[in-house]
Amino acid sequence: MNYCVNSFGNDTLLSSQASRISGTIFLALAASLGLPGNAFIIWSILWKMKGREKSVTCILILNLAVADGTVLLLTPFFITFLVLKTWIFGRAVCKLAYYICCLNMYASIFIIALMSLDRFLAVFRPYMAQSLRRKDMVTKVLIAIWLLAGALALPAFAFREVIESQKLNATICEPCHASRGESIFHYSFETLVAFLLPFPMVLFSYILVLVKLKASRFGQRSRIEKLIAAILVTFAILWLPYHVVNAIQVTSNLTSGQVSENLKKAAKISRAGATALAFFSACVNPLLYAFAALDLFRIFGVGFVAKLLEGTVAEIQKRVKSQRDLVKGLVRVGSRGESADLEVKNGLKETPLNGNQLPE
Repeated sequence: MNYCVNSFGNDTLLSSQASRISGTIFLALAASLGLPGNAFIIWSILWKMKGREKSVTCILILNLAVADGTVLLLTPFFITFLVLKTWIFGRAVCKLAYYICCLNMYASIFIIALMSLDRFLAVFRPYMAQSLRRKDMVTKVLIAIWLLAGALALPAFAFREVIESQKLNATICEPCHASRGESIFHYSFETLVAFLLPFPMVLFSYILVLVKLKASRFGQRSRIEKLIAAILVTFAILWLPYHVVNAIQVTSNLTSGQVSENLKKAAKISRAGATALAFFSACVNPLLYAFAALDLFRIFGVGFVAKLLEGTVAEIQKRVKSQRDLVKGLVRVGSRGESADLEVKNGLKETPLNGNQLPE
């Protein structure tokens, strides 16, 4: 049996029949919505858009769907755990399952951050955006994101163990820390890297984009801007409780006495619900795409997602053309000004000097 300090596991969840039933229903709902939804997004991009130019937003949405779809494939393991009230899949699957969940967390926020940066460049630096939107560049950045997410998720693999619960007479797959320091490091690292550092930057850059678009002569946001804003807000709402519980758990390890015990109890009670909300984020994005393109669905049927994402290509090209036309206009105005100055100088040179005039 593994010895763990500050083990905040699934015993509270398993000890309550209502929690087990609601958790099973919640996971089944997430899988029934998210698996076909994300599969449809992947199919739309890889098959319906085959041979067509794909924007950066389109490629990022594809990677987001792959990340979400992968984590939803784990739902049978978690549902079985809740139904049987014990973990039957062994230590390796226990570690791997939660490693994949954590990998999805990091990959998702990094992909959303890249979406936000892409929109920022598209609005403020369309020339630069077009030059950076090369297929090889996007591929390299995405490979780096997945490798980084995989490395950052390693603590989840290291700190997950199969525990024999004497209280429940069951085997549980849960976090296991040998000391308070390990617990503090684990949860503070997750919240810092997956939320506190990237999310404010993402939010700030996207606010700048929305302010810029509102102040433009068109005064409106494009459909894709609204979609990415919805993805950003939904991600924040569904993941914020998880990171709040992490913060409570870290604080409980930094305090002592009754305060520490109360915080530990609060974290233990809240952990299952907060994790369920975070897990549900994997099934929400396909619903957002559907709501963003209801009118396109009536026209194009199952090809509506492809049409929605194709719009991002035309949009960036339009913005680049608009900026190019503006630059050409300024150049023409400048050229006319230089010609006028030259004519004035030539006129002065051709004017004969009288006795009261001195050359410059």
